[in-house]
Amino acid sequence: MDKRRLGIAVIGLGGAVGTTMVAGIELLRQGVIGTEGLPLAGTDIGFAAYEDIVFGGWDLFEANLAKAAENHDVLTHRQFVAAESALASITPWPAAANKSFLANIEGGNVLAFDTHREAIEQIRSDITEFKNGCDDAVVINLASTERLADAESMAFSSLEAFESAIEANSPEISPSMLYAYAAIAEGVPYGNFTPSVSADIPALIEFAEKRNVPVAGKDGKTGQTFIKTVLAPALRSRALKVEGWYSTNILGNRDGLALSNEDSLRSKIKTKHSVLRDILGYEVEDHIVDIRYYRPRGDNKEAWDNIDVVGFLGMPMQIKVNFLCRDSILAAPLAIEIARCLDLAARRGEGGVQEQLSVFFKSPMTKGGKVEQAFHLQETMLEKWLGG
Repeated sequence: MDKRRLGIAVIGLGGAVGTTMVAGIELLRQGVIGTEGLPLAGTDIGFAAYEDIVFGGWDLFEANLAKAAENHDVLTHRQFVAAESALASITPWPAAANKSFLANIEGGNVLAFDTHREAIEQIRSDITEFKNGCDDAVVINLASTERLADAESMAFSSLEAFESAIEANSPEISPSMLYAYAAIAEGVPYGNFTPSVSADIPALIEFAEKRNVPVAGKDGKTGQTFIKTVLAPALRSRALKVEGWYSTNILGNRDGLALSNEDSLRSKIKTKHSVLRDILGYEVEDHIVDIRYYRPRGDNKEAWDNIDVVGFLGMPMQIKVNFLCRDSILAAPLAIEIARCLDLAARRGEGGVQEQLSVFFKSPMTKGGKVEQAFHLQETMLEKWLGG
């Protein structure tokens, strides 16, 4: 692996996933943990080494990462003690906020700006300063889910229209879009791990292609949807007709709190809902996705699925899956691997949409073709790219 200092600038750095990323890299550096959960750990094709990754980023809460991690309660006591010093040395930068896009999460570490252009320039300044301490940098969006924006808006239809909307301070432009625009303008790869509409609008895809900057997203595929994209292709291959698929989630972390807002919830459900139709080739009439904020669970998420299938002779059968998982433990390593892949794409000179990273996302960005949702086919796409 290259001995390069790769900087990952995280939007939502002080969240459960962001602090777990930082702690995980520090614990790897110390040899306290192994590489379990990191799917590309055994692949040596010029990736930045895990131990050479450094972090910075934005958050609405100003607490240093040690205080934030203690509050999220993801790490074991031994892990927290080992990583505490490194976590305490990092304090998030003020973050762009807009209550019309994120109603349930309020913090005091807010970027002061009067116009979209001012916000973009400040974000670009943060990225520039961060890049000065690294060989290369990537921006990863781990912020709380914003309300569903109208991706079909004329303001997002072209780069020219979007930049006009910036100058007009259009209320349609979200903080996620401001971050994506700023990263691309700085020539820094951008990955959207959230369901929020961001770099996937036509205007920003055009901008990324024009600047030859890699972009990827959206909505990290960590738990329930990961299982769904593994099981659904198998059911299709056995000609078992899916009559209904009921998926429910309960979680109590900050992401769950954000999703307790109905507008934000719509963004999340949209990305989770499209998977079955794309894989099976038909609409499952009773495909129900339910997400509930349940504070006592914290980062311990429960994902429960009931699948009704019909087989030979029209006989009904059921499959039940109960995935008791740790939300941040699944998400953090994927966010790290996405950053390393985006960095590799940039060094290969491959800008624009990185379709080969679909395996990491619920609603993958594509270059205009069919969205491939089946996990084994997504994995083949990534392996082919890695081998190239």
